[in-house]
Amino acid sequence: MRLMPSEVARRFLGFAAGAVILISTLGATAAAQSQRLASTPPMGWNSWNHFSEKVTESDVRATADVIVANGMRDAGYIYVNIDDSWEGQRDAQGNIHPNGKFPDMKALADYVHSKGLKFGIYSSPGPKTCAGYEGSYGHEEQDANTYAQWGVDYLKYDLCSYESIMKLWDPSQDPRKALAMMQQAYEKMHQALVNTHRPIVYSLCQYGIDSVWKWGPKVGADLWRTTDDISDTYRSMALIGFSQAGLEKYAGPDHWNDPDMLEVGNGGMKPDEYRTQMSLWAMLAAPLLAGNDLSKMDDTTKSILMNREVIAVDQDRLGIQGTRVEPPQIWMKPLSGGAKAVAIFNYVLDDEANPITLQFADLGFRGPVHARDLWAHKDLGTLRGSYTVIVPRGGVVMLRLWE
Repeated sequence: MRLMPSEVARRFLGFAAGAVILISTLGATAAAQSQRLASTPPMGWNSWNHFSEKVTESDVRATADVIVANGMRDAGYIYVNIDDSWEGQRDAQGNIHPNGKFPDMKALADYVHSKGLKFGIYSSPGPKTCAGYEGSYGHEEQDANTYAQWGVDYLKYDLCSYESIMKLWDPSQDPRKALAMMQQAYEKMHQALVNTHRPIVYSLCQYGIDSVWKWGPKVGADLWRTTDDISDTYRSMALIGFSQAGLEKYAGPDHWNDPDMLEVGNGGMKPDEYRTQMSLWAMLAAPLLAGNDLSKMDDTTKSILMNREVIAVDQDRLGIQGTRVEPPQIWMKPLSGGAKAVAIFNYVLDDEANPITLQFADLGFRGPVHARDLWAHKDLGTLRGSYTVIVPRGGVVMLRLWE
């Protein structure tokens, strides 16, 4: 996360690409032990993108209140997740305690639960978190038990300082051993979580290193980050989102590719660009974790985050990640009942809003097609052969099609 710069992550990815993946014998049974906690991609809110290290208990309580009051909970956003910077010190027995910003974590979890929501937290397999707070290295079982006692429902586990334990950059270190150590570290926390007998969604954050989508399920993950951290710019969002093409075979119920959190509402992009992120994440069957200040949303931001027709695409029970059909960035996602979601992106900001034609035969349709525009909330009637539409620069047109 924060203390692993993009360049370091790229070097790590490149180093790992040719390495042999070593899975621990414990990992071989992890998939069978899965508690099946994420049959659809998790939805909720995470504190980092807006509040960063400044997040407090009052911010989290206020967020829980708003999620209920503005209808987000009813739209599917149920996790309220504290990211880095909640951690305090360990006591003489090694038990972790929150810092002064979070005086009573159990009471906070109870409050979130009282709203019909679920409570998430953050740690690292290393000695320190990305922001320099106390990690879980050497205290995995203790921390898992503490989280369970507090009432935690979701753990984001961020690689960060564990890289120093792996010593990947040490010339004397075999990179295969280092990568095996990483997998074993994630498996160790998974086993600790299982042993608490509390259902806790397990989210790996290690930037896609060593093709995590290939081994994430074997260490018990419900979802795993596939990329470096997102930022609130169109370039960052587009590079991350559109790079997910080709990973679709690794996603499905209880094992999701995670291209990082939503930036919708944080102010760095235009509304059309935020609609692009929301649409693309839905097509990718990605977790939908809002990262903005929910107490200060304008109507446009609310309409993007709470577009139930787009959310339904993300949450479709088939759990199929969409695929790129052809340039200019036409994506298709099969839906339950035989329908298909199609997103047409004008992803190059220098392009004018030119007409783009969608050929139904390219999507597997042979006869007339019924269509609905999911952002306009408008039925388009019965279409034959093709559909031509003007897509705004940096924007998207998203359709539901069925025969």
